[in-house]
Amino acid sequence: MDTKELFIEWSSLGDLESGRPNLGRFISVEVYRLMHYSLKRVIADRYGEQEMKKILYDSGKVAGVSFFKAMLSKELDVSLLISKLHSMLLDLKVGVLKLEKMDLASLNFVLTISEDIDCSGLPVTGDTVCDFDEGFIDGIFSEYFQKEMVVKEIDCWSTGDRTCRFRISPK
Repeated sequence: MDTKELFIEWSSLGDLESGRPNLGRFISVEVYRLMHYSLKRVIADRYGEQEMKKILYDSGKVAGVSFFKAMLSKELDVSLLISKLHSMLLDLKVGVLKLEKMDLASLNFVLTISEDIDCSGLPVTGDTVCDFDEGFIDGIFSEYFQKEMVVKEIDCWSTGDRTCRFRISPK
């Protein structure tokens, strides 16, 4: 997937200050999950579970590229990028991001996101469910390094872990 074709103009998300003067920028996690999981269900029913996971990953990648271009910079060193991303995800109430491992020579990373908006508190099913998050992280790292990356969730609240853990590596 060519990330140059993925960018969505940040301004197309609207002017939330004028559009939501009383309610503000944030919604409940339940409402977000209702939308997210109902979309997952419809996509899976129409196209199958594997295609649903791919669509969510690809959608997350579009969002990650757009987020990077609007909010981050290629000029940051990687430690500052992670620090800024941590602060932003915390401020946006998406989750608590931490860097566990980093090998710059091979571009291999392991990140965790605790209190993840997609899955924290869900019943244990044995399956990872953060397909959108995988793509979102892929979009950010692919754009930053100008290299196609692959992100795989290796631990998830739904697998019985209490944090989501993502392995990031070049494609």
